Amino acid sequence: MWYLSGEPNQTTMQKAVDAFGSANPDNKVAVTYFQNDAYKTKIKTAIGAGQAPTIIYGWGGGTLKTYAEAKQVEDLTSWLAENPDLKDKFFPASFGAATVNGKVYALPNQYVAPIVLFYNKELFEKAGAQPPKTWDDVMSLVKTFNDMGVAPFSLGGQSRWTSMMWLEYLLDRIGGAEVFKAIFEGKPNAWKDPAVIETGTKIQELVSADGFIKGFSSIAADSNADQALLFTGKAAMMLHGSWTYGAMKKGGQNFVQDGKLGFVQFPIVAGGKGDPKNGVGNPAQYMSISSKATEKEKETAKKFFKDGILTDTVIDTYINSGSVPIVNGIEDKLNTSPDKDFLNFVYDLAKNAPDFQQSWDQALSPTAAEALLNNIDQLFLKSITPQQFAENMNATLGK
Repeated sequence: MWYLSGEPNQTTMQKAVDAFGSANPDNKVAVTYFQNDAYKTKIKTAIGAGQAPTIIYGWGGGTLKTYAEAKQVEDLTSWLAENPDLKDKFFPASFGAATVNGKVYALPNQYVAPIVLFYNKELFEKAGAQPPKTWDDVMSLVKTFNDMGVAPFSLGGQSRWTSMMWLEYLLDRIGGAEVFKAIFEGKPNAWKDPAVIETGTKIQELVSADGFIKGFSSIAADSNADQALLFTGKAAMMLHGSWTYGAMKKGGQNFVQDGKLGFVQFPIVAGGKGDPKNGVGNPAQYMSISSKATEKEKETAKKFFKDGILTDTVIDTYINSGSVPIVNGIEDKLNTSPDKDFLNFVYDLAKNAPDFQQSWDQALSPTAAEALLNNIDQLFLKSITPQQFAENMNATLGK
């Protein structure tokens, strides 16, 4: 199995693999860990060359669709039908991004990970400010914190997908979920929707107002440098995945434990069509089985899926690290956690969202996703206009 490095996931998975290996000495799983951005490149190359690991970690969506249509991953539909208790264990919504043309090609794993607006409570108290509820509030806070000599927003812009989070939420708040749905479905000129232009315009206004930390385009998310800017007080806010809560709890110098981390839903945009309860992010993470694996390897992988991942121990470990596992019936466990405020915030956000949009770089095909990330980078650096962004992305429809 190939898996992502970084805590708390790496230690949690290693413990699960070790426990499975001890209980099943004839069905051992060996794991190799990679950083996020490096993994995305390596796994595509390996699968294309027919050298994939038996268990393929991923995010579902457009990339999984590419693998499934090329018959590079196993169809798990009938196997799951034979194991209904396993399928019933997970949030029903978690199977959407694992399904291609009505068939399931991946098993959901880990936790639900919406994008959350985090803020430094200490800095807000110093400023006498409240977290933003509207886009106008955002722009007002940019001036407030710049005047204090603090960066309004941290951003690991070198990673590009971190910048994408801003577009995902803004487009949803401005145009509603239907705009990206049309893009996902490849409808003609879907990227030229006026809401896309307005989203790009608002982003460039935020950049021009020094909304982001200076040098954001050279900060990488893999190193957690963007999180450090928030918990050391160099930035007041950060839009990021809910998984960063666990990382900040572990490496944030007691920032989380001392109650200094705040979190809210993304603000509304005046006149926007989007439901303020809508969420964006990852409904889960996913594991597929390579079609190139031997029958013995496939059987071991299925046994691991059934008995090794999201065991009671793993569920408790994720909750203790500040994550919401994608399993039903965990409300009592969430409420006894010291992190219950954050866990219930994430749980309610995911459960109550009328639309929970999958991260764009996973929902789209790999070709369109790479073009998207390149164009987002240029949009944030203001080397292309919002109109050029829309034109460039429109050319990727159907690819």
